[in-house]
Amino acid sequence: MTDPHAATRPTQAVVLAGGQGSRLRPYTDDRPKPMVEIPGTGTPIIGHQLGWLAEEGVTDVVISCGHLAEVLQDWLASADLPLKVTTVVETEPLGRGGGLKYAAARLPHPDRPWYATNGDIWTRFSLREMADFHAERDAIATLALARPRIPWGAVKTDGFGHITDFIEAPPTTYEINAGVYVFSPAFAGLLPARGDHERTTFPHLARERRLAGFPIPQGAYWRAIDTAKDLTEAAKELAALGR
Repeated sequence: MTDPHAATRPTQAVVLAGGQGSRLRPYTDDRPKPMVEIPGTGTPIIGHQLGWLAEEGVTDVVISCGHLAEVLQDWLASADLPLKVTTVVETEPLGRGGGLKYAAARLPHPDRPWYATNGDIWTRFSLREMADFHAERDAIATLALARPRIPWGAVKTDGFGHITDFIEAPPTTYEINAGVYVFSPAFAGLLPARGDHERTTFPHLARERRLAGFPIPQGAYWRAIDTAKDLTEAAKELAALGR
């Protein structure tokens, strides 16, 4: 039986991998952040992402490089990749929105939808379900939404100010941008040539009700790797999950 959603699911993606990764030093002194490996996983973050994208039906990826781009390019040249990868390197800083626009120009099918992900995200959930959610809402852009745990213990109180319970690292009550996206073909034309799309394009689409938010399914793992502590915590969490 033919899948009615198959035609609207992306087969191409952009990975943003050009950041300095200064908060992850010394790990990023000799490699870009996506080339950092979470202990025990046996693969750099970018390798995990490419495998995940391939499993979700992606055949073509454009990686936007910057800091120590040659290290990432050398790894890509020697790796056994499950899909076709093209790299682009910004000759001058374009900002997040400009970098996304620059990379999107190299996608093989500009008239089709595409995924994008930040290069420091370790997660796994159904991108196909996210693409269907995006299409059903006729959105121009859809953001994956995560509800991360706060790094402190929390307390519950009653109406009289008595503490009734302690909760270790509870999930935040707010959803955050998880750094994974589905974009319709028209989105690239709305991006700034230079600057931050999260301050320009996204608010504009939100006002028009053309920006959707897809909650990452409960039980799916998600973490942004920003600091050395994130590496340590991710290693513990993934080991506990048996991944």
